[in-house]
Amino acid sequence: MGEPKFSRPKFDTPSHPWKAGRIEEEHAIKANHGLKNMREIWKAKSQLRRHRRQAMRLIGTVDTTEGHGKREMDDLLHSLYKKGLIESNASLDDILSLGTEEILSRRLQAQVYYKGLACSMKQARQLVTHGQICVGEQKVSIPSYPVSRDEEGDLRYHPSSPLNNPEHAIRKAIEGRRESAEYEEEEVDPVATPEFAEEVQAAGEAANAEQAEGGAE
Repeated sequence: MGEPKFSRPKFDTPSHPWKAGRIEEEHAIKANHGLKNMREIWKAKSQLRRHRRQAMRLIGTVDTTEGHGKREMDDLLHSLYKKGLIESNASLDDILSLGTEEILSRRLQAQVYYKGLACSMKQARQLVTHGQICVGEQKVSIPSYPVSRDEEGDLRYHPSSPLNNPEHAIRKAIEGRRESAEYEEEEVDPVATPEFAEEVQAAGEAANAEQAEGGAE
């Protein structure tokens, strides 16, 4: 039964801790998504397993064209569509083709980066944890917050954030690189290049130094 004071873990850990292939894969995912630790990957994998388990159970059902089976299938597809994991015309087979990175891409940290509000995944995590990001009118400081399809267009900087100023060093660096003809011709995403991340980091440090000097005065 377990100790009532402590909640049970809501994710499964790897069955074997020392498989090189899995470790390399998880390290790559961690680097791509700017994650803090492997537990965040394990949580995504556990969530994905639950969705696949439901889909496989429905696929094995005798009849999902009417009655309770159809309602359960429609509810599952509608739920995953609202979460942004599948398209409106998806089927149960599409659920089985989902991967771990599709789950991780719905995190607030990833969506902030994809919307161009941050220069890298790590910076997106920093902005979220420091309270610089709002979902609608609500400030959210949890990087793992799952962003639904309806909330995608409501991501923005917090009203009190200095990043609302278009002249902010980070904002100017992002806009400048986006408008660069060189990057448009090469079809390279400017916020995904290491050089751009280094430049923006330097600009952010300069801006923080200016704010610190202003506060000291």
